[in-house]
Amino acid sequence: MKASARYAKIVEWSEEDQCYVGSAPGLILGGCHGDDEQLVFEELCEIVEEAIALYQREGKPLPPATSGRDFANRMQSVA
Repeated sequence: MKASARYAKIVEWSEEDQCYVGSAPGLILGGCHGDDEQLVFEELCEIVEEAIALYQREGKPLPPATSGRDFANRMQSVA
């Protein structure tokens, strides 16, 4: 499994910005945005890979994984 698979990647519509916004909570601050949901997700995946490579290049430990926490089902129970 790739290290990037350990991090949740979220793409959601922002009413405020009127575009899709991609983020990877716990790994990167900020993210990416655009008009095409699929392209935003692809860009986000690249950003996550680059962030992990930067951590590794600098010899820093990766932040705790965020995938596998069943965010989708937990969010449904809140809604």
